[in-house]
Amino acid sequence: MLTLSLIGIGCGDPEQLTRAAVQAINAADLILIPRKGSAKSDLADLRRTICADVLTNQTTRIAEFDLPVRDAGEADYHKGVDDWHEAVAAAWSRTIASQLGDDGKVALLIWGDPSLYDSSLRIARRLDPLPDIEVVPGITSIQALCAAHALPLNDIGEPFLVTTGRRLREGGWPQGVDTVVVMLDGGTAFQSLDPSGLHIWWGAYLGMPDQIAMSGVLAEIGPRIVAARQDAREWHGWIMDSYILKRRP
Repeated sequence: MLTLSLIGIGCGDPEQLTRAAVQAINAADLILIPRKGSAKSDLADLRRTICADVLTNQTTRIAEFDLPVRDAGEADYHKGVDDWHEAVAAAWSRTIASQLGDDGKVALLIWGDPSLYDSSLRIARRLDPLPDIEVVPGITSIQALCAAHALPLNDIGEPFLVTTGRRLREGGWPQGVDTVVVMLDGGTAFQSLDPSGLHIWWGAYLGMPDQIAMSGVLAEIGPRIVAARQDAREWHGWIMDSYILKRRP
């Protein structure tokens, strides 16, 4: 029987690992580390660092593999994502079959938590053979962002919405909420909004040594965030960021 553990590892700081995550890492027969190209080698390096810090099981093996790249030029967004998930599942299956066969315990270290804006669970259900899937929750980028700014996410008795940069850009400010969390923004979708009355709390590389956090009135701080984001992306070759917008009178 094949078991796949999706282990939330937080946002890059090994101190964010839970005791359950450490136990799950050491219970694995095989740990998979995806490589996303030289521009994102930091992500694989951090996974290696986590394993070096907490892996004490001498029999656990580590296997690295190249992660397929999504075709960003696909006109049908959902089809492009679906095709990419299929390719990723095939890469997982090949690596597991060559390293472990169809019996044993496999682990994948997932940024943040496997349940929030992460496709690992959907991809795992495409594997052949289908494994028994278990999830170890982790600290999300939303939690790390709020902590970086010492910010309570919700206002008293009020809802908030978690969305993507693409949907914010295409649909504008969502109806019925005054707090919006924006993730997976390939650009700076907040620039598409009327900044009047909006405040922003932005963070990049949360939990990592190069963490950046900026906040303020959107009309004033927005251009500085755009410039800082561009500089950081050029320096690292990649960026992972998220932000919270609140509408104030």
